[in-house]
Amino acid sequence: MPAEIIIYRGCWILGDIMCVVYYFSAFFAVSASVGNMVLISADRYIAICDPMFYSIKVTVKRVRLCICLCLLLSAVHSSWMLRDFLKQPGRYNSCYGECVIVVNNIEGAVDLVVTFLSPFLVIIVLYIRVFVLAVTQARAMRSRIAADKLQCSNTVTAKKSEMKAVRTFGIVVVVFTVCGCSYYCFIVAAENNLVGASSGKIEIWLIFFNSCLNPVIYVVFFYPWFRKAIKHIVTLQILKPGSSEANIV
Repeated sequence: MPAEIIIYRGCWILGDIMCVVYYFSAFFAVSASVGNMVLISADRYIAICDPMFYSIKVTVKRVRLCICLCLLLSAVHSSWMLRDFLKQPGRYNSCYGECVIVVNNIEGAVDLVVTFLSPFLVIIVLYIRVFVLAVTQARAMRSRIAADKLQCSNTVTAKKSEMKAVRTFGIVVVVFTVCGCSYYCFIVAAENNLVGASSGKIEIWLIFFNSCLNPVIYVVFFYPWFRKAIKHIVTLQILKPGSSEANIV
């Protein structure tokens, strides 16, 4: 986002190499952020829809593998999108002080499917299944109140936690949809010459801002342990010996 400010001012003073670094990091960050959302949706789906086998299916080794694959695929996607630009930095510049890339229709269509449509469909399907199950369980729980008040009291806490996770993820999905739709609608319109390419400043900022909003949603509104983890990182406590054993729950 700071680099985008320099571009909007009209003169790129950091050179062609930094221009390549900027665009690659931008594509990579957005792709990795969306990939993380897909992983979170899968995690929430397993935790709520198949809780008995959660600890078996979601292991530390598998989580690390999924994160590495997410980062690797994001790097591959970004490299493919910018393959010509990476070979010859500055090839699309018409004068000194520009930092410009050109994405053709094929690349734009692939990016639309890979970075928005496919993740959106996966996330929506999983979220709907989680929401339906959570509502069904909540109704079943209320029907058992008269039969066993003590058991229901314990169940209420668990169900509240599940519904809290559903609401949180629902907000994240809505934010992702609003930011993503704005950006890709602008891209499609620009490709068809319906709007000028230079008029998409707000849309580009939105797609970047979405990645900023996701952790804010978790930190500010819902999970105290997430706030503690962020504080642990920001204050550099994570660099101290034994930091991995800190109690943040």
